[in-house]
Amino acid sequence: MIVPDDAFGRRRTDADAPAIPHRPGVRWWYAPLTELPGVGKATADRAAAIGVHDLGDLLEHLPSRYLAYDSARPVSGLAEGEEATVRVVLDSISVIPTRRRGLKMVRAKVHDATGSIAAVWFNQGYLAGVLAPGDELMIRGQVKLRPSRQITVKAHEVLGSQASEGLHTEGLVPVYPATEALPARRLRELVDAARPYVSSAPEVLPQWMRERVKVGTRADALAALHFPRTAREPRSARRRLAFEELLVLQMGLIAVRRHDETARRALPLPATGEITGVIRAALPFTLTREQERVAREVARDITRPQPMRRLLQGEVGAGKTVVAALACAQAVEAGAQAAILVPTETLAEQHLRTLDSLLAPAGIEPVLITGNVPKAERERREMAVATGTARVVVGTQALLVGGVEFDRLGLVVVDEQHRFGVEQRQALAEQAGDDGMAAHLLYMTATPIPHTLALTAYGDLRVSAIRGRPPGRSEIATRWVRDAEREMAYDDVRAELRRGRQAYVICPLVEDGESGIAGRSAVAEFTRLRQGPFAAFRVGLAHGAQRPDERRAAMAAFAAGETDILVATTVVEVGIDVQNATVMLIEDADRFGLAQLHQLRGRVGRGEHAGTCLIFAEPGGEEGMRRLEALVQTNDGFRLADIDLEIRGEGSILGLRQSGATDLRFARLSRDRRTLAQARQVARATLRRDPHLEEPEHVLLADAVRRAFPDLPRLLDA
Repeated sequence: MIVPDDAFGRRRTDADAPAIPHRPGVRWWYAPLTELPGVGKATADRAAAIGVHDLGDLLEHLPSRYLAYDSARPVSGLAEGEEATVRVVLDSISVIPTRRRGLKMVRAKVHDATGSIAAVWFNQGYLAGVLAPGDELMIRGQVKLRPSRQITVKAHEVLGSQASEGLHTEGLVPVYPATEALPARRLRELVDAARPYVSSAPEVLPQWMRERVKVGTRADALAALHFPRTAREPRSARRRLAFEELLVLQMGLIAVRRHDETARRALPLPATGEITGVIRAALPFTLTREQERVAREVARDITRPQPMRRLLQGEVGAGKTVVAALACAQAVEAGAQAAILVPTETLAEQHLRTLDSLLAPAGIEPVLITGNVPKAERERREMAVATGTARVVVGTQALLVGGVEFDRLGLVVVDEQHRFGVEQRQALAEQAGDDGMAAHLLYMTATPIPHTLALTAYGDLRVSAIRGRPPGRSEIATRWVRDAEREMAYDDVRAELRRGRQAYVICPLVEDGESGIAGRSAVAEFTRLRQGPFAAFRVGLAHGAQRPDERRAAMAAFAAGETDILVATTVVEVGIDVQNATVMLIEDADRFGLAQLHQLRGRVGRGEHAGTCLIFAEPGGEEGMRRLEALVQTNDGFRLADIDLEIRGEGSILGLRQSGATDLRFARLSRDRRTLAQARQVARATLRRDPHLEEPEHVLLADAVRRAFPDLPRLLDA
């Protein structure tokens, strides 16, 4: 038999191709693509470029959508303007020149038992050398009956070849993620050739589990996705694969937490009230119900000999720092030390000021260790940490990796480190503590996380959330301003500045031409604004490319009221708190993520005066418009987080990416919320029944968990 090697008409014989086994075993799942009849090295190389290396990869390369085609019709039954499929015999074929340069038209005469019709292809001249009179074809296309009978071909296939009849033209036709070198048509043919090997798919879920959640085998799910008979089959099949993927992820995350809680011991930090009571009594405000609840959860966790691993999330200003300060005070009460880790020196300095005021009534003076501290002073402070004189330390991550030694480290608070993936958190947990004892870890983030994402990306942590608007904070009015309305918006900003308030102007770039991206830059905007629209006001500039002392001076001048406007990049996203700032103007807002926009606007309206956020953008796509519309409609960070998840995707669950392509292959958290909850429930029940997955029916499941967490090999053995 002669079969095509690719979509461009090149052919090879399959006389020497290996025979398909009657009942292929699991080993065939890992066989190279060249084991398929008609597949040569060229096709295999193109498949490898999209991550398809073996038969298993091919059968897990799932359709992104389906085309619903009806069955073949007789030529005599075709109607004007409809799209239809016909089964015909080729009479003649030729390439017809056209007046349009570069446009080739292939015209063929075809017929069936009821009549004749012309078939036309555009820019597929090679077909004249591939198709021959007498070939039986299935053709799908747009029908035109006047002035002559013609069908403009959308898809076709040669019958009697190796491909299944109607593969491209009848029923539910799968459309695969493809490339120009390996189009969806060729992928469809490859998957069809691999159909006999679907039964070799390794089954991870034991029978009792499949019966409990009412799903079929992995092989049945893949067959339903690639070769569906009804529109419902792919939906239930995707749920089956998503459940397995989420189950494996949940088991790994539960194992991470169990490893932390059992493999290492932590220093219990009992509360006596000797210090925490003094701090509570001195607070100039009363803790909210949400703050009290979360403070109790943290206080309870750190009294235990198992290391706490807790994520605390809440809006900017929601009171996370107060909760952390009380936890630090409890650590000091127990005779231990506490460390606050932050990503930037600016944020470290802000935390130092806040903690200093909160802890001062109890006589605790936190120390700061960053790269900006002079060497002699840093050595003095490090000595105080090593001897235990310094009980609370604030600094960047260099605290744990820069050789700083603690006398008795009991608690580590990590702020704005939500970008840590599971593996990074595990590495930090190993670094925090010594002598076989682990420090308690409290992670804090001001970027609200959707519940579904919290159960996956942060499933190894216990999660606490301070919901609701911070006490005393009014809602921020957000307006989407088109460029034509710019001068009117500037009038509003000038009016606010004349009342004695201050404003931020946020730009996505530092300088023009940065990274080849078009957009407003902070440097150019600083010059334009102080010479033009805001020449009557004092304008400052802060961005990441400045020297640290220059950037700090610009922020300090703005905080002190010495400048009216601060033109900046996202360096002001965290670590700056100016209560007199009431207006934020964000340029090219569609270039920022929704969570980041929400975080940025949280910098205004922090005092007694209401805040306004003006977003300037002309988004070119639907995604950008949805983000901005959502930002205008709600100030609820948790609701925005859910919307952001739907728009941008999960990002990397186990690593560092925060959006875009996910490392979940089958599940989508925005779509599979119920499946995730079910997977988590089953994972817990399974590990209670078989803590190390040692029972014979769980062996393949254990292997899948270890493959998903390759850098944490001891999890199931702890």
